[in-house]
Amino acid sequence: MDTERPDPRKATAAPSTDLPPQDASDQDVASKDLALASPDLDPATSGVEDEDEARLPDLPDDAAEPIAEGPLAVGHAAIENAVRLAPTSPGVYRMLNTANDVLYVGKAKNVRKRLSSYARVNAPLPARILRMIAATVSVEIISTSTETEALLLEANLIKQLRPRFNVQLRDDKSFPYILISGDHWAPQILKHRGAQSRPGRYFGPFASAGAVNRTITALQRAFLMRSCTDSFFESRTRPCLLYQIRRCAGPCTREIDFPGYTELVREATDFLSGRSQAVKQQLAAEMQNASAELEFETAALYRDRLAALSAIQSQQGINPRTVEEADVFAIHQDGGYSCVEVFFFRTGQNWGNRAYFPRAEKSFTPEEVLSSFLAQFYDDKPPPKLILLSHAIEESDLLADALSVKAGFKVEVAVPKRGEKKELVAHALTNAREALGRKLADTATQGRLLQGLATLLALPQPPRRIEVYDNSHIQGTNAVGAMIVAGPDGFIKNQYRKFNIKSEGLTPGDDYAMMQEVLQRRFKRLLTAAEAGKETDKEPGKAGTDEDIVPQWPDLVIIDGGRGQLNAAREILDPLGLQQITLLAVAKGPDRDAGRETLFMPGREAIKLEPRDPVLYFIQRLRDEAHRFVIGSHRKLRKKDIREAGLQEIPGIGPSRKRALLMHFGTLKEIERASIGDLGKVPGVSAESARKIFEFFHTRSE
Repeated sequence: MDTERPDPRKATAAPSTDLPPQDASDQDVASKDLALASPDLDPATSGVEDEDEARLPDLPDDAAEPIAEGPLAVGHAAIENAVRLAPTSPGVYRMLNTANDVLYVGKAKNVRKRLSSYARVNAPLPARILRMIAATVSVEIISTSTETEALLLEANLIKQLRPRFNVQLRDDKSFPYILISGDHWAPQILKHRGAQSRPGRYFGPFASAGAVNRTITALQRAFLMRSCTDSFFESRTRPCLLYQIRRCAGPCTREIDFPGYTELVREATDFLSGRSQAVKQQLAAEMQNASAELEFETAALYRDRLAALSAIQSQQGINPRTVEEADVFAIHQDGGYSCVEVFFFRTGQNWGNRAYFPRAEKSFTPEEVLSSFLAQFYDDKPPPKLILLSHAIEESDLLADALSVKAGFKVEVAVPKRGEKKELVAHALTNAREALGRKLADTATQGRLLQGLATLLALPQPPRRIEVYDNSHIQGTNAVGAMIVAGPDGFIKNQYRKFNIKSEGLTPGDDYAMMQEVLQRRFKRLLTAAEAGKETDKEPGKAGTDEDIVPQWPDLVIIDGGRGQLNAAREILDPLGLQQITLLAVAKGPDRDAGRETLFMPGREAIKLEPRDPVLYFIQRLRDEAHRFVIGSHRKLRKKDIREAGLQEIPGIGPSRKRALLMHFGTLKEIERASIGDLGKVPGVSAESARKIFEFFHTRSE
């Protein structure tokens, strides 16, 4: 049976006479403001996800580690002992130092033969390998059934153990997908990370959360699909604001019927599946028909939907004609650093790109870095059918076999020589070269600013790790503290931390006490970790040599505030024996004017810098980033508190049941209206609890 076409006048909000047209940027701003200000939007779908910024790794200093004959002989002896017991079958080996830390993870088709190559005393080996042998005191071996299994195990162990002498994939996180749910009569479109366990169609991976959010926003304008959660959907008695701004068809209140919404979902699925041209032609035909029948408002709605689809495709950049599904990898090296640029193509569409800066010693060739990078990259990600590379790697066939076994279908790994595929790789290589150039330039600028900061504050060397602290509250409620981290490569967002203020004896609004609690919790934790031997390579006041190890001691602590906040911080750090940590307080200028800040340090006169001083601007950026992060954390806490406020006074109803009630009913008003029977259907709510909740609201209203 043919599916009924949706009526565009039902599938949108009020007529255009009541709602003037908005352009895309205006709608974005409006929707963000509404998401923050209005309870008429689903709060569960209005959050913004921060993107972690890729950063350059530390490069080991080869000259700083001379190779002594004694340790080298010890290392050779340890490896020779391992060779005697090593199997001649495939496997994975791990080299360990005196502290039992893993130095290197390797694989081999014949483990004994591979280890023998390290044991030869006069073999001409690179300095990196000689340093590794000199540090080795023991070798552990894991046998595998096949070389393919050894490759997969090696990649997994490198990601887990982060051995010093391996290439390390850094800044690794799961990629976001677009999900069109399949467990509701009115499917929801949403961003999804993690296991694909919910029924529905998944489209991705996308290179970033920002790319997914932009695509979903445009798809909402084009196909008017809902993005709210099921609980919010079921609780609606009137359309929400997304309906009013023409980004939802309003299926929650039956503004569009089931066949009409199903057709919108089919069009969206077709578009994401690569049949975009057919969808656009169909909408264009509907627009022409409406115009011919003088239904100009309807024609304008189709026109706006077509414009939204064109906006998506314009953001995608190049879309290949002959490549349906592929990942493209290109590597560029400069200044001792490597950049791997990855492009994702699915259903013939470009779903974004991302630059990675893997940690690798200068002696690694591009082919060696790329080979190790690929195995780690696909350790926890599904591979496509085609992987295109800028450089030929030694074990491309083995990698293809391993990924084919993992994926359940044939995966091809190739270096294209001609045609469109070669053009895609060349485009990725250009992006890798430019990304590394930008990152090196940014790092050089950051280095000059850190040097200027060190000179200003009389530090012995430029700080490698700066921690900035701030707190936020409204008259003492929902108090939260935050720490942001910066270093030679800029902000390190995956090391940001927030602290919910827990002390019960605090005077509401006591900023000094809040800051003291945050600092005490942070540095007591660092001291506990150091005493437990987790940070044997670090001392208070010294940053670690490897920024991937968390926690680390800061070189400089910056506090938002004046002399009072500085003294309060000193009262916490001094009893802990941390007098050597450099403290800096940044007080706002008169009338809170930026550029007129005063800097305070223990035992020094107040410091005033010229408004245009680059170092002052750098300090402002650090403080403002801490302020942004803590304000965002406070708003999330306050939003949650507002949603649960009406349930706080019910005896015997804890946080878990409150969340379950809100997830089930959507709003406090719907909980108030619910019968005892409906309340008892909520997971975790017993018959007795349902009676208490019902009596609480109805007795109170009487």
